[in-house]
Amino acid sequence: MTMEDRDVFLFASIPWYSWVAWFVVLGALIGLNELTRRFRWAGLAIFVALPIILTIFVWPTSAGAGSSTGTWFHWVKVYSALAGVLGFMALRYHPRLAARKWALCFPPLILAINILEACIRDFQVGGMHANGMVDGVYMLSGPWNWMNGVAGLLNLLTICGWFGIFISRDKSKDMIWPDMLWFWIIAYDLWNFAYVYNCVGDHSFYAGAALLISCTIPAFFIKKGAWLQHRAGTLALWMMFTMAVPAFVTDSRFSVDASGSPVALFTVSAVALLANVAVAAYQLRTIIRRRRNPLTDELYTQLPAFQQVVAQNRGPREVAGPVAHPQPATARS
Repeated sequence: MTMEDRDVFLFASIPWYSWVAWFVVLGALIGLNELTRRFRWAGLAIFVALPIILTIFVWPTSAGAGSSTGTWFHWVKVYSALAGVLGFMALRYHPRLAARKWALCFPPLILAINILEACIRDFQVGGMHANGMVDGVYMLSGPWNWMNGVAGLLNLLTICGWFGIFISRDKSKDMIWPDMLWFWIIAYDLWNFAYVYNCVGDHSFYAGAALLISCTIPAFFIKKGAWLQHRAGTLALWMMFTMAVPAFVTDSRFSVDASGSPVALFTVSAVALLANVAVAAYQLRTIIRRRRNPLTDELYTQLPAFQQVVAQNRGPREVAGPVAHPQPATARS
């Protein structure tokens, strides 16, 4: 591969069998997420019993010192993802808890913690001045780390509408967050892919692209409004797998190396930053024009996408309530 090739492509090379593995990973994450979403027993088995077994018998060896998943970040990430899944299950299956406003602060809190963890890591890698193997993966520090860290902070600051979270009326009892709409999700995906590409580049073919798409597809096409629930489930599944089998993304025949191109690193971080600046600007415009409080109000009740999520997941008598927020005269003009 020439230097020009490295400047164009995100990855060094992707053989056909790695593409097959990519689709297997994508399908497995979506399928297992659907299984645990629809059946409580499956959620308890995979997100409670299995992690206990892995913590005692597997991870101390597979994710120990020298492993590509043996850093503080991976250990914190797997347990914070599991904490999110279990917290969301508590809200979903205990109506009295979900009815309390203080409990609705948990989803944005666990999401903010996960974003902040990644921002700290991006800034940490940026300050390393790395150009070689660090913690079992190749890292190249640069301005992209700082750019993407800022993008992540913007993504965190634009989390909104959590007091509008409710539990769906269907059998799966999903945690629905109507204000978490497609534009925020795409900005998150771009930022998170850039984070993985910057800090764990050789994992990003799977842990970046496949993992992010595995929760975005259900959020857009299977169960709208439940993106955070999908994200927590697929992230916990992936982290448990990669902590147990780190060689899959580093040393197996299916592993795919990042190109290490400064142009690629800069580009993905610049796109992520621009997307999150755009979302922040749109949110600020909405707050000013509609006179909404981002800490207490749902911001996007006027949008058809918001109204569709509410209509699909609440009973007919409940639909009018959250959608019918009055608009100030300045917003209607």
